[in-house]
Amino acid sequence: MEIEKRRRNVAKKLSKEERKAMARKAMEDRAKHPNESKGSGFAKLDEDAKKLH
Repeated sequence: MEIEKRRRNVAKKLSKEERKAMARKAMEDRAKHPNESKGSGFAKLDEDAKKLH
């Protein structure tokens, strides 16, 4: 709960341009380093369940 309040306060302190710049940088980083998909959520759960048994 406390962390959420801090995040909101930080977000309020940033200007609109700063927020846009941060979002743009995050999108560029995701484009450069995409997460490798290892299957859908349920397929992953099924695979993990088989490992446990």
